[in-house]
Amino acid sequence: MSERKPTAVVLGGSLAGLLAARALASTGARVTVVERDALPSGPEPRKGLPQARHVHQLWSGGARALEELLPGAQDALRAAGVNRVPVTTDMVVLSAHGWYRRWPESAFMLPAGRDLLDRVVRDLVLADDAIELLDRTEALGVTGTGQAVTGVRVRGDGAERTLDADLVVDATGRGSRAAHWLMELGLPEPARREVDSGLTYASRLFRAPEGAREGFPVVSIEPGQRGSGSGRGGVLLPVEDGKWLVTLIGGRADDPPATGAEFFRYAREELRHPLIGELLTHAGPLTGITVTRTTANRRFFHERSPRWPERFVVLGDALCALNPVYGHGMSVAAQSAVALRDAVLRQGGPGAPGLARRAQRAVGRTVRAAWDLAIGADVFYPGATQTGPTVRDRLVSAYVGRLLLTATGNGRVARRVTDVTSLEAGAQVLLAPRMLLAAAVGPLRPPLSGPPMTTAERKAAGLL
Repeated sequence: MSERKPTAVVLGGSLAGLLAARALASTGARVTVVERDALPSGPEPRKGLPQARHVHQLWSGGARALEELLPGAQDALRAAGVNRVPVTTDMVVLSAHGWYRRWPESAFMLPAGRDLLDRVVRDLVLADDAIELLDRTEALGVTGTGQAVTGVRVRGDGAERTLDADLVVDATGRGSRAAHWLMELGLPEPARREVDSGLTYASRLFRAPEGAREGFPVVSIEPGQRGSGSGRGGVLLPVEDGKWLVTLIGGRADDPPATGAEFFRYAREELRHPLIGELLTHAGPLTGITVTRTTANRRFFHERSPRWPERFVVLGDALCALNPVYGHGMSVAAQSAVALRDAVLRQGGPGAPGLARRAQRAVGRTVRAAWDLAIGADVFYPGATQTGPTVRDRLVSAYVGRLLLTATGNGRVARRVTDVTSLEAGAQVLLAPRMLLAAAVGPLRPPLSGPPMTTAERKAAGLL
């Protein structure tokens, strides 16, 4: 008789859930993915992913994790039209402290429409015979006790049933009910923190000018320094098929642009520099404008819970949902899936005693850098928290601000900062003695007086 394969159920069929399923299948488990929506066969929108209309990219730290889980994934994305953007070589960025120089490559990003990226990952994951998809199926709750979860109750085609499993992974995103389910099992309410900057995003897809459809840099106009009270900014992201995806950002008091004329005016007049508006003068709109107000950072500290059930793990946005402007959500999801896989392999399988606690702690470690980067900026917006920034928030922000200023005129510091923002390294590299000294000295070169675009780029975009 053949040995019984361990089983796992992953709740959520978005990127975090699919990568968790792949991670578990690579350990020898049979995996069932439960997804409430009907998943499309192509690069098409779906109801449960409203944020898909805004800018998305995989930072190199996430892209490397994706490749580790799905060998050939980066080639598949490139074949689908996704560009590889060297950082900061092909980026034109106005930071809160001035224009960044375009330093030699130290990391990279893969910018893409979210529907395309999801389709490529979904096709690769579901090609694994060990992974079964149950879409149009809703997770109702977990079964078991406070000591161990044994499965999940689901409803599909009008009927309810229970899926037993050696491991249940919740990757249902911001709408996760994991905290409620845990309390229903008699466990304490998990610690959590929310930092809501109140930022709003308005996005639109454009056809780039003919000469700027390949190799054009990412353009980003970031909000001003903390305390300015304004969250106005914008990002122009060259994506597949010669398109530009543009997201404009506003604060609590700003009305996001809802018409084409308002979108153009906001980009040209309301940001700290009119560059994005100038570029859109020669671009053709392809879609309407999509507005999103769900941008709060929210983290559950499940790894700190005094009691944690066996056979249950939470990851992705269900664990730590980040302000999308920093572009870290997908990369953190990929790194968390790698952490889950490694924990399962070390413990000896999905049902191994002590696995869930170890895996939850490992996944918690993968979100730290992105969480600290996000709240380090967002906590200073008015009304972001009930109590305002903590002493630690203020100290960290002051040091990071000094580093970012230094990075405008010091290539070594810029590379280390990029290592962290691309999730290639943890934030501890910014505390190395060399970095502390460099921050004290400040920029080694004078500030740039304008955007560092080449003459060829300006001509391609119609600016000359």
